[in-house]
Amino acid sequence: MTDAHADEQFPPVSVDADLTLEVAGTKAEVQSTGERLFVLFPSLPGAVRAVRRLPEGGETRLEQLLELTDLTVEFRIRDRTVAVAGVGADPGTVSTQLGAAPIEIRIGGVLGAVGRELVIAFRSL
Repeated sequence: MTDAHADEQFPPVSVDADLTLEVAGTKAEVQSTGERLFVLFPSLPGAVRAVRRLPEGGETRLEQLLELTDLTVEFRIRDRTVAVAGVGADPGTVSTQLGAAPIEIRIGGVLGAVGRELVIAFRSL
């Protein structure tokens, strides 16, 4: 069985909306600049819970949708970009080694988010 839409070309999509989504009890803000979406997670544990709740193959379907619509999504935790998906992603060695390609993992962003989580944890002691 073939997908009737597999070879269909869609015009680029522009998103002009801000919203909130909730996954696994974690709320994330979604902001846009037109062709780039930003998914803003308030904490590292919340983002991890949300990613673990993705259905199997969800990242592949997301990537296909973003390619068809010519969109890019940045995933941020505590104002640090930790991953990029879609047409603006440039997966490298880290993404390949983690099995995340075609999603680009930004190790500097991950380390920055971890650092901010630690600072907040120590402040609350």
